[in-house]
Amino acid sequence: MSLSAPTFPAVSGAPFRVAVAAACYNESLVGALLDRTVAALRKAGVGAKKLTIIRVPGSNELPSAAQMLAGSLRPDVIVALGVIIRGDTIHYELISEAVTHALQRVALDSRVPVINGVVVAENRAQAAARCTGRIDRGAEFARAALAMAALRRKLRR
Repeated sequence: MSLSAPTFPAVSGAPFRVAVAAACYNESLVGALLDRTVAALRKAGVGAKKLTIIRVPGSNELPSAAQMLAGSLRPDVIVALGVIIRGDTIHYELISEAVTHALQRVALDSRVPVINGVVVAENRAQAAARCTGRIDRGAEFARAALAMAALRRKLRR
């Protein structure tokens, strides 16, 4: 992940329905990421009644959850949050690649933008820097979600 975050014009979240799916694996890190994402969405004006949050066991389940959310809630945007940390095997590579491709597939098939908010890190310290430290990926994911929700609305007219 780059340390140079993109800049987006400010987007009011008031008109948008936002769904967030967050993994339970690496709970403290994902919990912090979720808190930061929700705080940024709320600060941008997304109302409590327009924000749906669901939890799933792990990052591997995020694409299924996103697909179910897209089909049942018809949100303007979905944010998928998880944390995958390198272990002693290549398992983290397999999961992170599969999740990335599957989230993109859900977005393309459902025509609902899906923000890939899965932090993939070499170690816990890197993950913590992005979830609880000075690198506020949660706010970045929220801003990206609002930018994509606004783009979707603009192009659907």
